[in-house]
Amino acid sequence: MLDDKTVLVTGGTGSFGKKFVRKALDSNVKKIIIFSRDELKQYEMKQEFDDSRLRFFIGDVRDKERLYRAFDGVDIVIHAAAMKHVDACEYNPFEAIKTNIHGAQNIVEAAIDRGVEKVIALSTDKACSPVNLYGATKLASDKLFVAANAYVGDKKTRFSVVRYGNVVGSRGSVVPFFKKIRHTGVLPVTDERMTRFWITLDQGVQFVLDNLERMHGGEIFVPKIPSMKVVDLAKAIAPECEIKIIGIRPGEKLHEAMIMEDDARHTIEFEDYYVIQPEFPWWSKSNTNNGKELPDGFAYTSDSNNEWLTVEELENLANNLND
Repeated sequence: MLDDKTVLVTGGTGSFGKKFVRKALDSNVKKIIIFSRDELKQYEMKQEFDDSRLRFFIGDVRDKERLYRAFDGVDIVIHAAAMKHVDACEYNPFEAIKTNIHGAQNIVEAAIDRGVEKVIALSTDKACSPVNLYGATKLASDKLFVAANAYVGDKKTRFSVVRYGNVVGSRGSVVPFFKKIRHTGVLPVTDERMTRFWITLDQGVQFVLDNLERMHGGEIFVPKIPSMKVVDLAKAIAPECEIKIIGIRPGEKLHEAMIMEDDARHTIEFEDYYVIQPEFPWWSKSNTNNGKELPDGFAYTSDSNNEWLTVEELENLANNLND
């Protein structure tokens, strides 16, 4: 898929970007452009990767003119840039909207006008029935990327979305946080009933690459991944620590969802993933004719999942992540 292609990754200095670049460089990719705002992180990443196919481009997805320049000659865009922290988005709502929504619109317009072939935008389970601003902005972003396929006219650009749960071991996730504070003897958990979907960085990157191959434009791809109880994760990482229940924070759900009943009516199931199909006249059902329809009332939520990780499995996975 990436052979002889020029790929641009927005937010490319983040956890996903680094893992994606490492895997992409193993292919015959022509060029990878890292598009992000932080010159220090770009400098550090440049020291980490020694490959002549890698380029670094300072820019912000809020700046459409800069995107037009960056997308010149680009074949594939992976849109990973976003404001992702729930608390930060709640406290800085205008900034979250500028980056996550206006930034998505800028990506769409620049990609179409510059003739990019494929765009995959990274989303989150928090975009499904959102209760916080971060989730609401990502829901709006998802809808922009899906609807963008109606704007392309006779252009070749196609847009799809990948939606998945908490990425274990990514910067700012709960695993490194628990590891960092376990020396205190106490791990804070907001609610002992809380559940979350679990996906590793490797799995997330591979899912994006798989969907670059299979996308037609307009799909929201959702992987089948296991759930875990947050309290079990805490016990797996630091069994010697006391678990302190601190209460659910503003904008936080007890359980996450990736497909709700209303979306399930136009979702197709495959062996290891789901496809939420766009509800537009340009979408052809033949694009997913090998999948099966979901039963009435289906919802894919972290508490009703069929696959769960045990404390032992969580411990093995957490221990395999770098401190």
